[in-house]
Amino acid sequence: MVQQAVFHHFGVPDATKREDAIFVEEAGVHVTDPEKHAYRVEFLRFEKNSPMPKEIMENSHAAFMVPDIDAALRGRNMILPKTDLGELFIAFIKDGEAVIELMQKKN
Repeated sequence: MVQQAVFHHFGVPDATKREDAIFVEEAGVHVTDPEKHAYRVEFLRFEKNSPMPKEIMENSHAAFMVPDIDAALRGRNMILPKTDLGELFIAFIKDGEAVIELMQKKN
């Protein structure tokens, strides 16, 4: 059975320094809040030494909230495994040439 995935944001790698970006040290990336953008765009500026996979640093991605991230990851081509970000879990997969972020809020 296919899970109900709900669109959350569109992530775009970008070299522009943005005042409103926050730095995620573990990932070596500066990110903006997509909920503050009219079209839910999240801009990502990666540091040169970022440990993030190349596919994430070089490609835009669509992000979706899912009710069960473990179930959503089964059988998928994983780029970044399930990662705990405090309030939620995230993971990145590749479907064909599409990079997709899966997100699950913690209860």
